[in-house]
Amino acid sequence: MSSLSLAVRDSSTMLRRNLLHARRYPSMTLNLLLTPVMLLLLFVYVFGDAMSAGIGDGGADRSAYIAYLVPGLLLMTIGSTTIGTAVSVSTDMSEGIIARFRTMAIHRGSVLFGHVAGSVIQCVMSVALAGAVGVAIGFRSTDATALEWLAAFGLLVLFATALTWIAVGMGLSSPNAEAAGNNAMPLIFLPLISSAFVPVDSMPGWFQPIAAYQPFTPAIETLRGLLLGSEIGHNGWLAVAWCLGLAVLGYFWSAAKFNSDPK
Repeated sequence: MSSLSLAVRDSSTMLRRNLLHARRYPSMTLNLLLTPVMLLLLFVYVFGDAMSAGIGDGGADRSAYIAYLVPGLLLMTIGSTTIGTAVSVSTDMSEGIIARFRTMAIHRGSVLFGHVAGSVIQCVMSVALAGAVGVAIGFRSTDATALEWLAAFGLLVLFATALTWIAVGMGLSSPNAEAAGNNAMPLIFLPLISSAFVPVDSMPGWFQPIAAYQPFTPAIETLRGLLLGSEIGHNGWLAVAWCLGLAVLGYFWSAAKFNSDPK
């Protein structure tokens, strides 16, 4: 078999392994998924009237805030789901299975690619579930074309891939699963200081650049523009740049940690 065929075969095997693990131990995925869903319900049904009035200068209704909120919660769902990847990779490291994989006649990159592919699939499924909850409580896309829906899906997959590579690097660098979960918590906290819940221009002036140029805000604003027809501006290329930069950084970080000699 060619090197490419071996890589595809071994990566497929590792992907099946990780999906089986996720199916047999669904509690972590469900717990991480419940965080953005609970925040969605909390902000819609508890804070919805107050938040919509503030965003709409006193004239918006709750449905307008649902439309504003859901794109941010979809990306927050990706961030929370990838924490499970960091924990899973760290568990493999601490239990010695990755050390065993290093000694086997398999494509070395297949171990990491299996984790990444499995995590991206889980992210897509989690986003679909969170999106279904959003639709159930009143979210509707306005005038989005088929091309815009395709672009939105591509953005979600690209964002999931980027965060997954970062999560894999965190998992490989952590001494145990608990530390990996703690190290990956910024993937949940960053959306809280983005434009997911309130517009950036409503924040204090000194804080606006921090919120505007972190990875989540450009992606959120791009997704809003694609689904709701709002202005995207420079956020589109900024979101893609963040995704590509994080994916490359995460890949080389993960590869370096995976290929380094165990201590």
